Amino acid sequence: MKLCFFTCITFSFFLSGLISCKPTLQLETIPAFTSETTVNCIIEIPAGTNKKIEFNKTTKRFKIDKINGVERIKDYLPYPANYGFIPATFSDKAKGGDGDPIDILLLCESIPTGSVIEAYPIAMLRVLDDGEMDDKIICIPKDPELQVIQAEDITEFQEKYPKALEIIELWFQYNDTTEPIVLNGWVNKKETIAEIKRVSTWYQETNFPE
Repeated sequence: MKLCFFTCITFSFFLSGLISCKPTLQLETIPAFTSETTVNCIIEIPAGTNKKIEFNKTTKRFKIDKINGVERIKDYLPYPANYGFIPATFSDKAKGGDGDPIDILLLCESIPTGSVIEAYPIAMLRVLDDGEMDDKIICIPKDPELQVIQAEDITEFQEKYPKALEIIELWFQYNDTTEPIVLNGWVNKKETIAEIKRVSTWYQETNFPE
């Protein structure tokens, strides 16, 4: 198996909503970048899933998110790609962010919750969620065996897979109508990597101040 590496190989759903994944994920040991053009992607929600699974920073485990004690299940089409985040990043609320790591969509077949996959970021959708920055990075796995599409940047992606970006936009626009979502367009690979570096710097400033 040529997967970059998995934090866990198997996982189980319990009635409590806890997703067991051993060993627990030690985020502080996982860098954002693996090279100048590749990043680590931590998968929370496998492609094709309707459950809103999130990584709990305190327990270092993955759980189905709840609102008022009720599990968040998307009453919409399931996630169109593997959803998660880039470790060692922080969208600072003081700078207009949402206080979380930056989100990613990993375009490939379904990947288990808790997996850590090395990938190429090729584009970013600028998103405002309830007035906060909640941008979405589009990533392609570095491992050729995981790739289902091939594109070096957003231009090639648009040429090879027409309407795919529009499908992603529509999904984020309408999958959750409880919060106001504003889409502010796509940026290219260069700007995407620059944004990841920026939120990675915010992470360092917050967690390792001089």
